[in-house]
Amino acid sequence: MTILLEVCVDSAEGLAAAMEGGAGRIELCSALELGGLTPLPSLMRIAARAPIPVYAMIRPHAGPFIFDGADEEAMMIDIDAVRAAGLAGVVIGANRPDGTLDMPLIHRLKAHAAGLGSTLHRAFDLVPDADQALEQAVELGCERILTSGCALKATDGLETLKRISAKAAGRIAIMPGSGIRPANVGEILQATGAREIHGSCSSPVESADPRAVAFGFEAKSTNKTDVAVVRQMRRAIEAVS
Repeated sequence: MTILLEVCVDSAEGLAAAMEGGAGRIELCSALELGGLTPLPSLMRIAARAPIPVYAMIRPHAGPFIFDGADEEAMMIDIDAVRAAGLAGVVIGANRPDGTLDMPLIHRLKAHAAGLGSTLHRAFDLVPDADQALEQAVELGCERILTSGCALKATDGLETLKRISAKAAGRIAIMPGSGIRPANVGEILQATGAREIHGSCSSPVESADPRAVAFGFEAKSTNKTDVAVVRQMRRAIEAVS
């Protein structure tokens, strides 16, 4: 079986690099430095031209995945924008203050996204009980869980990733993500048996305009999708497929 590489991007330039490098699916975001926020409708429309599936992050602001009524309204409108743009799916999730999944809210988001594919995002990694959250994700009917195994990086959460992958037993896909690079993707795939893997495939790029940095319009260094890294990741994946 082919292992699918999902690349998260937050620009049209990143989208083009991911596709050129051989990505099999795109997670479309803005502000990847914050873990990804909802992309602009303009970027959604550009991404809809892609020949591979594109899933849009639905997250209205930075911070914990704890959302109030105003946030819910914004997320519903963003889901409408995803559908209007013609994208394949959405990336959703929410937590309660105790870290457990906010099941009523996610159910409403999932229902509003009827007809679109769905990924449960890394709100999963903040839960106190990954095994319980796995069963809840199955109940929600999401296609997959994007997770680092409840650790900062997937390499640190390998034991949890292995356990929940086995417990999922094909009912839902477990897609490891966070800190995955060409050098470690083989180890993660072999340990978990995952058939989907998620990465930014990025490299640091220094600003070319010191004035933009001085005025606070741009960071001194940012990470940008690197077509060479996407290709390296694909080769590393193919080596264990």
